[in-house]
Amino acid sequence: MNVTIRVHRFTPKPEEDRARRHSSSPFGAKARNGSPFGSSPSRRRVRGKHWTQDYAIQVQPGQTVLDCLLGIKRDTDPTLAFRYSCGHGICGSDAVAINGTPTLLCTAKVEDYAKPESGQNGGANAMADEGFRPTATKENVVANNASVNDSNQSYDDGRSRIIPSSGDPNNLGGFDDSNGAAANSDSPSNLGLIEIAPLPGFPVLRDLIVDIDQMMSQIKKLEPYLKADGKLATTEDGKIDMFEYLQRPEELKRYELLSNCISCGVCEGSCPVYAGGEAFIGPAALIAASRFINDSRDDDTNARLNAIATADGITACQSVRACSRECPRGIDVGEEMWQLTERVKNRQI
Repeated sequence: MNVTIRVHRFTPKPEEDRARRHSSSPFGAKARNGSPFGSSPSRRRVRGKHWTQDYAIQVQPGQTVLDCLLGIKRDTDPTLAFRYSCGHGICGSDAVAINGTPTLLCTAKVEDYAKPESGQNGGANAMADEGFRPTATKENVVANNASVNDSNQSYDDGRSRIIPSSGDPNNLGGFDDSNGAAANSDSPSNLGLIEIAPLPGFPVLRDLIVDIDQMMSQIKKLEPYLKADGKLATTEDGKIDMFEYLQRPEELKRYELLSNCISCGVCEGSCPVYAGGEAFIGPAALIAASRFINDSRDDDTNARLNAIATADGITACQSVRACSRECPRGIDVGEEMWQLTERVKNRQI
């Protein structure tokens, strides 16, 4: 089956070009680093070239979007950059936005995300981006045919509409010479389009690779490790009690699911507050804090609650609950944010 993979690509400017641009200005990057009003270096937008690129490929049923990108990088375009590691939804390193929805490349099935291309081969029932059907006039038909004919052309901004999966430059438009049918035709074998963009809310380093350093530093800031009193329990005969941290099943259940968080950033890319650039520590860091707040063995609960009860902490959460929609580990992040809000309100100060 045929599918078109549309990738939002980005190439940063060389470091020397960015430094030379501000070298003569007293308000350059060096002067702004110490300002309390400037953005942090990890959140500062990297300048470079943005464009979209389409790849027409053939896929098998059950393939993931990661399989598609690996095939493109191997057979068609070795310059395509994306991040992945385990390929099984465990490491969380391949988080991107597919059709605008943050998710993992390795768990996203092609048949679940492929959609018909808007305005192409849709006839009178095709819907415009604004949600209205176009009027079937002679002018619209001519304009639509012209846009289809021009869809395989290259543009001055470097955007290539179709790159054939075979790598043959003469096979433009994804035509299959074996049967004369176009790869992007309206046929049962054409799955449609999958659009892939970098994870929202994170600075883009190259193509689909984003900088997650700020998210990891925010998690580290809330000290995601067990804090006990340090006193070893002993038995009646003075020996160390090997079961000093023994928990009941209901105590384990309170945080067990939270310990499965893989810090992929999907919840942060879904959050309109964090991805919108507001001052917010983010749901990933708050989930890490909640894991130990709910642990009966931890003795620093009040200090943890005070640490997140700040203007850029749980207070900045707007309870939209968009962070719960696509968690690959099944954590109801929005519910956890609500529970933390209640715990902060009722904490012992």
